[in-house]
Amino acid sequence: MRTIFLLAMLFCATTLSVAQTNYYTATKTFYESGYTYNCDLSIKSVELYNVSNQWIGQFPSYKSTGETFVVPDEGIDLFTDASWLENKQVCQAIVNEKFSQEQKETITGQELFIIMYLNTETGKIDDVCFDFHNDEPYAYVPVSVYRSIEVALKERIQFELTSEGRKLNFIYWCRTVVPQK
Repeated sequence: MRTIFLLAMLFCATTLSVAQTNYYTATKTFYESGYTYNCDLSIKSVELYNVSNQWIGQFPSYKSTGETFVVPDEGIDLFTDASWLENKQVCQAIVNEKFSQEQKETITGQELFIIMYLNTETGKIDDVCFDFHNDEPYAYVPVSVYRSIEVALKERIQFELTSEGRKLNFIYWCRTVVPQK
């Protein structure tokens, strides 16, 4: 009886491990229904983003001079503290909503790095890039989940920009999130 039980457990474990697919093992393009994503793999680091993104690989600069914006040590407020805090919470809520319970259980404690590119005219998000290692549980999450996160972020996040923030062509806003069960 004990042998049968152990064989059944081994079979289940094997089935689960075979069923999981690492989607991000090489640099490639995903052609999905109505959207296309690039997966850029560098060593073990994955950058996953919509090909329609306009700011990927660029640095923020001043609209008037074209000079690259570098954040000084003392910092410059580009948006209000209230909108930063509120949008931090909205970002976490979106991530919690979009990952399935099963995905959250495998991701437990793992951070997902999300880079958002803010439009300085509207305070809305123009572009989103996801960054994770291809040996982490995030590599087993299909592109469709990241797409649903991107769409929700663009729909639900709005920043109140300062006059300094409006001087730039775009603003980076980076968040590290961990899906909560």
